[in-house]
Amino acid sequence: MQPVQRDAALQSFTDAALGAFVEVAPGPEARASLRRIAVALATPAPKRGSPGSRLPVCAQLDAALAVATPRASLDRVIQTFRAIEPELEWVRRASYDETASANFVDGHANAMIFGPGGIEDRHDISFGASLLAPRVRYTDHSHAPEETYLVLSDGAFRQGDGDWFTPGVGGSLYNTPFITHAMRSADTPLFAFWALWVQPQA
Repeated sequence: MQPVQRDAALQSFTDAALGAFVEVAPGPEARASLRRIAVALATPAPKRGSPGSRLPVCAQLDAALAVATPRASLDRVIQTFRAIEPELEWVRRASYDETASANFVDGHANAMIFGPGGIEDRHDISFGASLLAPRVRYTDHSHAPEETYLVLSDGAFRQGDGDWFTPGVGGSLYNTPFITHAMRSADTPLFAFWALWVQPQA
């Protein structure tokens, strides 16, 4: 069987995104997680057979991606992301609670790039993006995999019972396994990439 080959556009995004993540990884746990993800992504997986699709909130993408960035590496991530975005299947989160804002359902979208249902349909990692329209509060949630964010907006984030904080454009944060976390946008759209290392099953 011939090995799977990753197309040039997706490989360019992979290289740009991993490089930008590593530049701002907030600590040794995040760096270790990103190394594991980079090793996994060195082996391409088959592409999803279905075409990409958008939700109405994706009309906010152009504004979200037009942000001024402090580093050329972030401009490269945005450029390469634009090239693969038409292949993404944007979806709403399946579950939420009273912590979400009233406009949450129609005001957010998530897209998997590498992972279940992603452009590369795989189960060793989950690597994707989230978009919030202005003035949307994402529901509190938690999950077993550790997670590192690369933030491309001025939106705010919260971990556990801590205060809300703003990583800033090009900033990062790391979520330990099972920590409750959330995000919210201000007067502009929030856009962020997230990378989760999914422990292989024993």
